[in-house]
Amino acid sequence: MAVILGSGLAGAASALGSRSSQHHLGELPGFPASVVAHQRSEVWSVEIGDHRVLAFLGRPHLYEGYSAADVVHPVRTAVAAGCEVIVITNASGALRADLAPGDAVLITDHLNLTGASPLAGPPARGDRPSAFVDLVDAWSPRLREVAKGVDGSLAGGVYAQLAGPHFETPAEIRMLRTMGADLVGMSSAVEAIAARQLGAEVLGLSLVTNMAAGMTPEGVSPRSIIGVARGRAAELGRLIREVVLAL
Repeated sequence: MAVILGSGLAGAASALGSRSSQHHLGELPGFPASVVAHQRSEVWSVEIGDHRVLAFLGRPHLYEGYSAADVVHPVRTAVAAGCEVIVITNASGALRADLAPGDAVLITDHLNLTGASPLAGPPARGDRPSAFVDLVDAWSPRLREVAKGVDGSLAGGVYAQLAGPHFETPAEIRMLRTMGADLVGMSSAVEAIAARQLGAEVLGLSLVTNMAAGMTPEGVSPRSIIGVARGRAAELGRLIREVVLAL
């Protein structure tokens, strides 16, 4: 299994289990090292019960100038190393009034509004999997049921990925709500697409860190977002650990 920990969520790694090795992503071939200040850019090997888990503390983003292929390199590497389940986490803004900062939400579906696909381009080699991937149930219903069995209070929602790095305008949030989005962020959808192309199951956990633009009188504060994520990271890590143990 692999776990990708989003912005401010590196603290979840320590709650997963016993770490047997650790590397900086920039030391590994093909890995772009994220330059975002709140990202750790490390990968740990962690034991959770009988499971071996690769925990990625941080990820590359489209808004850093990386290509979609660069962004999904951790996913492709994890699957090549034998991972059959990818747990994708992120920090997100909520578009629903019944969600609040600090809530963990199961991703049920996504809107990829980045204009990028990790499957685009000429085949790298003859055995490349098809680029025409069925994304019905891209976010595994089976894994969502397991997670609900661990925590029955978990809500579900549709996640919209935009390219960033700027936050959305109130008009864009109204557009996203009309399109069916419940959560918005700057990662995850392209990673899920790559994982599904390779046949891995995907579980998405989005930590709400703020209400989206226009939903409250306050603006969107990066400092506040990272503060909420860091404050709830260990709890999210414990949730992921329990889900892994339930598989």
